[in-house]
Parts: sequence; C-alpha cells; structure tokens
Amino acid sequence: MNASRGRPTLEQVAARAGVSRATVSRVVNGSTSVAESIREAVNRAIGELGYVPNLAARSLVTQRTDSIALVLPEAATRVFSDDQFFPSVIRGVSQELEAADKQLVLMLAGSPASHDRVERYAAARHVDGVLFASMHGSDPLPGKLARMGIPVVCSGRPLGPATVPYVDVDHIGGVTAAVHHLLALGRTRIATIAGPQDMVAGIDRLTGYRGALKDSPSRSIVAVGDFTRESGAVAMRQLLDDDPALDAVFVASDLMAHGALGTLREAGRRVPEDVAVVGFDDIELARYTDPPLTTVRQPIVDIGREMARQVLRLAAGLPAEPAIVLPTELVVRQSA
Repeated sequence: MNASRGRPTLEQVAARAGVSRATVSRVVNGSTSVAESIREAVNRAIGELGYVPNLAARSLVTQRTDSIALVLPEAATRVFSDDQFFPSVIRGVSQELEAADKQLVLMLAGSPASHDRVERYAAARHVDGVLFASMHGSDPLPGKLARMGIPVVCSGRPLGPATVPYVDVDHIGGVTAAVHHLLALGRTRIATIAGPQDMVAGIDRLTGYRGALKDSPSRSIVAVGDFTRESGAVAMRQLLDDDPALDAVFVASDLMAHGALGTLREAGRRVPEDVAVVGFDDIELARYTDPPLTTVRQPIVDIGREMARQVLRLAAGLPAEPAIVLPTELVVRQSA
C-alpha cells in the first residue's frame, strides 16, 4: 500500500494491521479495552503508514480537545515584564500538562473585551478546562464557567465565597515569620509596602503584617503598591516621609522590594544597618539584589503544577480538592 498518494486513512491502517476500523479508532482514542498485541499491531501500522489522527474529527467523537487554558487577567505588558511570578506559574502548569500529553493555551484577559473573549472561547468548549491566576476582585467568570460544566481551578483563595477549587499559599504564616524575624533583630519601627487590596495575596499579606505587630510596641506604617518595581520605589518614599525613623520594612513582593532598595539607597539609608528589608516570593532576583534579599519563599512552580493536576482530575470526571494551601518558608539573606 502506498501512503504517499495522500494522507493515510483509518481504513488503510486497519487493513495493514488486519483489524477493523473500529478497533483502530479505539486505539487512537486511547481506549484501554484493546488487547496489547492488537494495540502493538495498530501502532506498528500507524508508524509504517505515517498516519496522523484527524484531531478535529477525534474531538467530535471523544468530546475532548486535550487542551487546557491558563487565563491571566493582566495586561500583556505586566505578564511579559520582569515579574517572574507569571513565567514560574506557566512553567509549573506546562510541566504537568506536558506529562499528561495535554496542550496549554495561554489567554490574557486584562481588558473587558478580552475577558468576554475568554468566556466565549471556553463556553464553546474549545478547551477541556480553565485555570485562572492573578485574580483581581470578585471576578464572576470562574464560577460562571463552572456552572456551565467546565472544569475550573483558580490560583488564590477567592475574595468571595469559594465556588471553584483553588490553590493558594500560607500568606499570613509567611508574613508572620518575616515580621517576627524583624522583631527578633530588635527592630521597633517596622513598616510595610502592601500589595493591591483587590487581590487576596495583597489583603492576606497586609493582614499578616498587622497581626504580627499587634502584641508589639511598633505601630503599623503602611503604603500600598501594585506588585511592580516602580510602585515599590514610590511607596518606600511615602513611608520615609511618613516616618523618617523607621528601621525595617516588610515588602509584599520581591519586585516591590527591589524598588524599595533603590529608594533607600537614594535616601542614604544603609540596608540592613539603618533599615532592614524583607520581601515575599523568593524569585531569582532576590539572590542578586544589593544586598541579597531576605524573603518569604512561596513555591510558585508548585502552584502551577497543583492547579494543573486538579483541573486534569476534574476533566477526567474525578473530584478535585476544594482548597489546597501550600507552605511558605522564610529565607534569610543579607538585607535583614
């Protein structure tokens, strides 16, 4: 049989393997009801003929696309900036999906129009499941898609009631360890640069800071950033204006901490001698700041991997864990 005359067909594979067309179809679609010897004969025929399954036709039969969407409700300028949170989440998700032979579809939803486009794409069943990361506010889309029967998993506890499974980290425990570390160093005027207050990470890290200080003589000194380097620099200037005598600052992200270090340097404040600085994330940058940054490590890649595992369970008709909270760890370097 000459496969070069056109694209090999299912019937040609069946004839080469000496089995029925239905048996070839079951092997191609991953059925476990085919004997191993027959499966090997079919796969040998597929290889000899160079047969490539028609994925569009296959999806009509199996009702699966073998694709999972990762939705980032951020502008492209933010996702593709030097914030290493997003590449780390993407790496974790893609590692798990690749191991399961699934395709990752990356979708940005930083505007109302793109948000609506994500909803239409998912509702049309172009993917087998949807992951959401970097959520702002009480976004109704995850719950809306879940009510349509689409498997959905989120990164971060939702601001409202939890209507879909989520993967998060112990923000409050991590911040508590950071602030207690500063108190143990003898720091008495500990400020914070909080993250955005429309995100659970920003809210929880500010809550952890305030809770850790409640039994100490240090008063709360707060400025708010948006997890970018520039906002950290601006917030640090605000804190110095508010309390020139502050001697420590907990910063809710490493990227903001990098900006804060620059402001302190410009103001003539030595780190850690005059002002101790602790960040949150432990992105690669934290090891190369001047001085290297003491920070709270969150397992960002593992967040992505666990999100992917849970959505794959849902897509396979299995139950997912309703809430997974991963531990954090204080990493002590030279800044505090």
